[in-house]
Amino acid sequence: MCSTTPGQISVLQKNPTNIRNICILAHVDHGKTTLADALIASNGIISQRMAGKMKYMDSREDEQLRGITMKSSAISLLHQTGLEKYLINLIDSPGHIDFSSEVSTAVRLSDGAIVLVDVVEGVCPQTHAVLRQAWLENIQLVLVLNKIDRLITELKMSPLEAHAHLQHILVQVNLVMSELYTSDAMEKISTENEESKDLQDGIDPQSYDWTVHEDDDDTLKIIFSPDRGNVIFASALDGWGFTIGHFAEIWSQKLGLNADNLRKTLWGDFYLNTKTRRVMKGAQSKRKKPLFVQFILDNIWAVYEAVCLSREKEKIEKIVKSLNLKIPPRDLRHNDSKVLLQAITTRWLPVAPAVLGVVVSVLPSPLNMSDERVEKLMCNHSRRFDSLPQETQNLKKDFQLCRSDDDAPVIVFVSKMFAMERKTLPKHQQRPLTSEELQERHELAKKRHAARLARAKERGLGASDVDTESPASLSEDTEEDTAEMCNGHVRSKTLDPKSEDDHVFIAFARIFSGTIRKGKQLYVLGPKHDPTKYLEEGCIDREIDSSLTVRELSSTKHVTVFTVGDLYLFMGRELEMMDSIPAGNIVGIAGLEDHILKSATISSTCACAAFSDLYFEAMPIIRVAVEPTRAGDMKKLVHGLKLLNQADPCVEVLVQETGEHIIVAVGEVHLQRCVDDLKERYAHVNVHVSSPIVPFRETIVLPPKVDMVNQSIHDLNQPIKSMKLEFESDVKVIKQGLVEMTTSNKQCTIRIRAVPLPSSVTDLLVENVSLIKTLDLYTAAHTSDKSDRQKRFEINVSTLTALQALREKIERAFDSAGKLWRGSVCQMWSCGPHRCGSNVLLNRIPGYSRSSIWWRLQNESLESFSVRNFDSSVVNGFQLATVSGPICEEPMQGVCFIMEKWEYVNGGWSVVEDSRATDHLNVFKDNEVIMTKASKPQCKSDSVSECPEINICNKSDASLKTTLSSESSQPETLKITVLSDSNQSELGMMLQAPVSSDSNQSEASQTLVSSESDQSESSDIRQTSVSSETNLSEALQTLVSSESDQSESSQKMQTQMSFKNNQSDALQTPVSPESEESESKSKESEPKSKESEPKSKESKSKSKESEPKSKESESSQPVTTVCQQRQVAYGPFSGQLMSCVKDGCRKAFQTQPQRLVVAMYKCNIQATADVLGKLYGVLGKRNGRVLSDSMREGTQVFNITAVLPVIESFGFAEEIRKRTSGLASPQLKFSHWEVLDMDPYWVPTTEEEYLHFGEKSDAENRARNYMNQVRRRKGLKVDEKIVEHAEKQRTLTKMK
Repeated sequence: MCSTTPGQISVLQKNPTNIRNICILAHVDHGKTTLADALIASNGIISQRMAGKMKYMDSREDEQLRGITMKSSAISLLHQTGLEKYLINLIDSPGHIDFSSEVSTAVRLSDGAIVLVDVVEGVCPQTHAVLRQAWLENIQLVLVLNKIDRLITELKMSPLEAHAHLQHILVQVNLVMSELYTSDAMEKISTENEESKDLQDGIDPQSYDWTVHEDDDDTLKIIFSPDRGNVIFASALDGWGFTIGHFAEIWSQKLGLNADNLRKTLWGDFYLNTKTRRVMKGAQSKRKKPLFVQFILDNIWAVYEAVCLSREKEKIEKIVKSLNLKIPPRDLRHNDSKVLLQAITTRWLPVAPAVLGVVVSVLPSPLNMSDERVEKLMCNHSRRFDSLPQETQNLKKDFQLCRSDDDAPVIVFVSKMFAMERKTLPKHQQRPLTSEELQERHELAKKRHAARLARAKERGLGASDVDTESPASLSEDTEEDTAEMCNGHVRSKTLDPKSEDDHVFIAFARIFSGTIRKGKQLYVLGPKHDPTKYLEEGCIDREIDSSLTVRELSSTKHVTVFTVGDLYLFMGRELEMMDSIPAGNIVGIAGLEDHILKSATISSTCACAAFSDLYFEAMPIIRVAVEPTRAGDMKKLVHGLKLLNQADPCVEVLVQETGEHIIVAVGEVHLQRCVDDLKERYAHVNVHVSSPIVPFRETIVLPPKVDMVNQSIHDLNQPIKSMKLEFESDVKVIKQGLVEMTTSNKQCTIRIRAVPLPSSVTDLLVENVSLIKTLDLYTAAHTSDKSDRQKRFEINVSTLTALQALREKIERAFDSAGKLWRGSVCQMWSCGPHRCGSNVLLNRIPGYSRSSIWWRLQNESLESFSVRNFDSSVVNGFQLATVSGPICEEPMQGVCFIMEKWEYVNGGWSVVEDSRATDHLNVFKDNEVIMTKASKPQCKSDSVSECPEINICNKSDASLKTTLSSESSQPETLKITVLSDSNQSELGMMLQAPVSSDSNQSEASQTLVSSESDQSESSDIRQTSVSSETNLSEALQTLVSSESDQSESSQKMQTQMSFKNNQSDALQTPVSPESEESESKSKESEPKSKESEPKSKESKSKSKESEPKSKESESSQPVTTVCQQRQVAYGPFSGQLMSCVKDGCRKAFQTQPQRLVVAMYKCNIQATADVLGKLYGVLGKRNGRVLSDSMREGTQVFNITAVLPVIESFGFAEEIRKRTSGLASPQLKFSHWEVLDMDPYWVPTTEEEYLHFGEKSDAENRARNYMNQVRRRKGLKVDEKIVEHAEKQRTLTKMK
């Protein structure tokens, strides 16, 4: 037994060769904490008898009550093998799926892991999860087959049956590891093929030989085999464990065989020929006992049979004597057979030396970190390691050498922050004095005694009177020194009563390079830190304000500076203070609560890259709203929520738009722990917790072929009877799923079709959200104007290959869905919501060939990327529509919106793209606008007032180029409108004059300079009507002259469509409903206008219209222009188009059969046959569905796999345990989204439906119930009756 002291640990920390950082991983209740107790007892920290009962690493009260681990905790242990001493930094992790985030924090800090498997339950779902997490972090594993005693006491197996069962378990574990290895190898091969693009060394990459790596050391490390020394057989509760090597040494001495040869044959199909005393192969075929059964299992079964089953004293004494064990008489006389069994097994096959011996010999030290793991830590999957700056790449050597010199860069990763009460810190507790401190105290006592003698001599007292001196005569310093020494302990510092309950946050971290010392200043690098940016700007200490905290940083800054506080060594439930800790160790750091929210990277240089994000197996999905019982405690609640968010690595705390404070947790157990911590540890207030808030999705489906009573629907085109659709007048429902919308100013028309997305495409989009998000960032970086951003964002080859493979899969899925979807992958406009969701916007607008979202993968140049003006408004409208659907404002899923029309319309004109034009409309180069004739009837009126007009205004330049194109040969009028303002001169040209078919496309450009009077506050509009044969320049000159003559009179306001170039995407197309009225009034006023005579024919018609208006304007106040009025009424055109697209998508969605999509849990339950009926009853009551139920071979235990709606899962585990008397306990993990095939708006209408469901739909409509729950919670309208069958209540008493 090795005793552990901080001094010994401090010495071993400086030798990274003898350091092992490991964690324990397993499914829940597979024996992790029990094994940790056995290892801790080997260091004398707890009693050997309390191992497995104390659960030393579970320090929380709820952990002890529930019997499960809820957090990762670390402890440092010593292990001695021969003359070598090793430091084992052990991290115990939870096994419950709700706390899988704690497993991620433990795996990131470790170099190896111990994986436990219960041999009765076998490989469980969480075993798969922890093996996957360990594989992703590139750490090495050893396997412990635990609870072998259950094969003897519970399953009553014979040694031969147990051997076959153990082989089966080992095959299952190796199968999981092989799957992980195969998928990773295939990814590497595809990446190499992408980089090479050709055959290398004459080997065809398509015909890869998997046997090439059969004998590689790296491949052998992933296979668990007892003859390789990485498998341990144990029973942690009984305290015994062994490896093949242990028995090989024992039997080699007894039989005189080679120990190495015996180690290779003890596990497998080998037997011992007693005649020749040779090990032979083929035990199973020759019906012989394998060596593992004959030499090992038979002996263990004999001990259990003698002690636990038959309890024969003579046989027990014989076993103890043959094993040369010294058992205390008290244990031999004990009535409990378990006590005697543990006394024998812990002395015969102690589990701690067996496990720690394998850890030391098999698992790597910090010096053996692989290149692949270093690169994965320093850059995420979407970025190449060689794209990092050279200074950052040079840090790779410091990682691998684990340097702890003074000049070595400090690199530390903080995986989580955890809270501790301030009064429990070591500096506030009593601690024993060291020998040096005791010697110092002794010298101080001698000096005080000499001072007393001197004072007594001055007073004339004898030596005998010194001891009787009054204590009041002692000095204050002597009293303080005497008070500090009490029973050999240093008294703790007094705490302020107000801060006694305060919590301090400790960082759970691992030092990868350098030595961290108390008082040293270091950088805290946030997850979004980019070393390239800081190296370009020059990272100097004085440039970063040391007073800034993480909450004060701007969105572009991700670095803060902090001073290292106290350093702690983790010792389970306790902490030990340290002055400095070198590289390769696990450390606790104080003083980071204002600089780290959940996880971060700490370094002495800004050239260090932020470590990649942690991989979480389960994501938070359950939400609750919390509020204090007393309104005055809101401030405490907010502060407590901040502490909770910082203390838990997976919980999410947010504030909704309604002002509710929301807690998002992984599961029910995790949620309960968060609420308890909020009440008792962080906020210290009573809170009200709402019912759980479960997310839903909204989708549409194809028209059903059968109704609710399973009768065939003959007319599939009949309207939806479940919901009465009442749309506004500007919405035109062409047919089911197809609507046409018009903007508020009536100048833009769009046509949108909503159809269900093929299920295969939806699944691909849901599974590859991160890839689509990376694609969006990659595209945005290359379309941005910032060239440095484009240079910094480069994705690695594997990500690029994955994106191309995703595109090919989506293309195949579209092609297999039917003719309607062929070529849709090239029409993908955007994905939503958040540009990475499972909804798709397709572009099928005639004449608008827009690049798809995959254009960067096809190596297209930036010049080829062309979009129409306000393209972003259409995309944003689509994003707004998909983020909240019309059923209950939940996000959409699996919906495809097809844009079939997008036109700017004003009377008979439409602004669209011209395929012959070289300049695009969105660029507006040289203020050029291409205008073509729409497919509407042409205006044949000769009157100016009857013709529509288009006004194009340019603020930056007075020159305007206009390209006219027309196919009509009829001469029409050209109408020009000049718009003037007091601040600046603007030109508006109203063009409505197609040229005859004999002439080519005419182009006219004219520069006009118009001067205005400063006193004129309103815009002046001049109209000039000319024929198409009139010269354009003469018309413009006439317009200028007429404007100068009529500057004093008020001008008439008319309808206009104005393209202003104030901003890149600001377009105003207002239409005034009063314009038609003003034109009709001008017609009526023409006969009355005889006061002024114009000089020209053009001004004559102008004055007739303007004179009656001038009379009215003399007594009226100055008015604003139509542009300004319409901007106030409708806002910018980009917002109008965005709102129009959003409403169009929602209306098209509502015209299709609507459905809710429910979040589903995958439920894994292990139960015996006698409780299966009760278990199925609970599942059916909660609308669950059993997928499979299979009996485990050799046992009476069934493995049941089911799916359960998340909204029905609350209280499910407790009900299962109650109904089955604790014989079944479920494990719930989010699995998928499933469409609920019930119409939430359905009501019975036919006779059969009334007969089956009743007049008031007495049968439960789950979809309607779910919808009403969500709408009621969000404050939306709920269509339900509050009172039904209201009758007067009659009170009956016993007297009546």
